Amino acid sequence: MRTQDSATAPTTIAVTATGSPRTGSTGTAAPAASAATAAPAAGTVPAASSPRTSGTLLAGLGVISFSLTFPSTVWGLESFGPWSLVAVRSTLAALIAGVFLLAGRVPLPERRHWAGLAVVACGVVIGFPLLTTLALQTSTTSHAAVVVGLLPLTTATLAAVRTGRRPSRTFWIAAVSGAVVVLGFTLQQSGGSFSTGDLYLFGALLVCAAGYTEGGRLAALMPGWQVIGWALVLCLPLMAVASAVTLSIEPVHLNAHGVIGLAWVAAGSTFFGLYVWYRGMAAIGIPKASQLQLAQPLLTLFWSVFLLGETLPLAAPVAAVAVLVCIAVTQRAKS
Repeated sequence: MRTQDSATAPTTIAVTATGSPRTGSTGTAAPAASAATAAPAAGTVPAASSPRTSGTLLAGLGVISFSLTFPSTVWGLESFGPWSLVAVRSTLAALIAGVFLLAGRVPLPERRHWAGLAVVACGVVIGFPLLTTLALQTSTTSHAAVVVGLLPLTTATLAAVRTGRRPSRTFWIAAVSGAVVVLGFTLQQSGGSFSTGDLYLFGALLVCAAGYTEGGRLAALMPGWQVIGWALVLCLPLMAVASAVTLSIEPVHLNAHGVIGLAWVAAGSTFFGLYVWYRGMAAIGIPKASQLQLAQPLLTLFWSVFLLGETLPLAAPVAAVAVLVCIAVTQRAKS
């Protein structure tokens, strides 16, 4: 708003000075106010809607990036062991982030932000990738995708506790409904019980939701790409050592799928995806952004069929419609 007004004001003054002969204490103020008021009608997009729209688009782009994570991880496991895949992916992503931070001459974060960055690092850089990679050794991509569909509700709950915000009742009803759909879908596909892989996935939900919540809070204080950038750099020493150790222990069999999978989870999911995701959360809020992720398991189901050749569950279309309805309701509900 402030930037748009300051850009408009000089133009208004110029028109008044050349096109109006009026003088006096109000001779220029009244035309300026009139032109400023009429400016939005001349085709300018209202500033109030722009951050919400761009934030939703950015968060949605992050969801698309994340939806490719599980298929890419499965491809990566063709060449690397689970521990080395996570360590190398984090190391590469940290190096990419470091280059961007150095190129932009970004100053170090304030000391008070480092604790939050550590939570982001433990949650989304180390915890979630490791636990989901271990789960994908025994679970199919489609099964893991639906379990992780509970992430939006988990994130919204932790965000409410962490930030003190209380979304509306309509928001919670829609969010819980979406989670119930996802949970029912999961149980139906797994025969009514949870496996060891599911336990890894549930653990991944908790640590990732904590990382998203803290990252969303920090993204309101600094650019989103700097949040994930510094979180990655914070992990670089540990992940570099871990890469050297795990690569010497676990066998490596390079192939095209393995290299592409590693490249995507490092540059696409871990850096680019989190960059646009945190920017989106800063613009539209943690609860609303988290609900966009209800679409993530359905997108991953598509990728699992298209890229991995897995069989699409018959219940998927029904779940897709129900989840998309829940997303629409949560996006309209006041938070």
